[in-house]
Amino acid sequence: MDATSEYLSLSEPDRSDHLWRYSPWNRVHPTGDIAHVPEFERPSIKLSDIEGKDAPSGIRLVEREFEFSETMPVDKVSSTFLKAASVGSQYTVEVDSGFTNDLPIMLEIDCGSGISAVRLNLEIGKLSNFELITKIVGQGEWFGLMRCGKVGQGAKINDIVICLMESGTILRNDCIEIGRDAEVKSGSVCSGSERNKSDLRFNLGEKGSSLRVLGSIMSAEEMKLDHHIEIHHNAPETFSRLSWHSACGGESKTIGTGMLKIYDGSKGADAAQIFHNLLLSKKAEADSIPELEVLEHEVVGCGHGTANGPIDEDQIFYLESRGFDNSSARRALVAAFLNSTLSQMGSDFLHNWLIGVLTRNLENLEA
Repeated sequence: MDATSEYLSLSEPDRSDHLWRYSPWNRVHPTGDIAHVPEFERPSIKLSDIEGKDAPSGIRLVEREFEFSETMPVDKVSSTFLKAASVGSQYTVEVDSGFTNDLPIMLEIDCGSGISAVRLNLEIGKLSNFELITKIVGQGEWFGLMRCGKVGQGAKINDIVICLMESGTILRNDCIEIGRDAEVKSGSVCSGSERNKSDLRFNLGEKGSSLRVLGSIMSAEEMKLDHHIEIHHNAPETFSRLSWHSACGGESKTIGTGMLKIYDGSKGADAAQIFHNLLLSKKAEADSIPELEVLEHEVVGCGHGTANGPIDEDQIFYLESRGFDNSSARRALVAAFLNSTLSQMGSDFLHNWLIGVLTRNLENLEA
């Protein structure tokens, strides 16, 4: 059965599932008609280093079809829809074993001005060590991004996805498998698009694999940004941390749902998640739902938590007494709040680049 037929055979997702509780599928679908798969355009994709030069030897962007390997439970509706949407737009990022590069690698996706989608397969060779930025830009009405793949044994990767679409909707599905003794930092920076529905899933399926999931999310006006993160510990001595920071202004709403699952046999697993939400206006909303499912009793630790709160007026007053006007004081506090996760996403060079992006977009967060 092809992907379109498989999608059309599925039932509408149940709102009792917290994946779809806040963002029903008909509002995420590009036309709202969930029984229809529209025509999709091909986005423009370019691989380079962060300075715009050709990608170095050892990493390539190859256009080719590939099979989506499900290494953990996935949402059938969104994943099958994205398979159908991206039939004519499939790429593999091939990384040689032992590949290293001083500058971050940039994968820029211009979604154009209509409805488009792309499927990416990440083949990260063992013992590679580099930073990858996937930057989404454009004025599209709707963009779908499916990323899957495996990080090879002993690799160390900082993998950042930054969403800078000027409007429209983004549907993003990640399904990443992390190999033995590999270390991954997965960062999400979101300050564009009117609606974002992301389903990010990671499998720590080999001994010693390590993962940090970091989010710096900025919402303003009437944006609705919904992120669902699942981390599956399915091997001994695995490690994960999820730290998610959202700053919400205007009448916007952010949602963060997290699931940490420790499977039987994952002895020595160490996992924790925390969501922090900063409310910049009285009409802004933020919901966080952290969950744990622990099936192994010999673990180092498992924990979760969430905290919401408004901007601290005492801190505003302090900065104003030091010469800041009210608007500048608020931007400084928001920048500091988001920077606590941004600073953990990678090297000093990458951090400074991300700070530049953050600074250019903070004015959109005025309450």
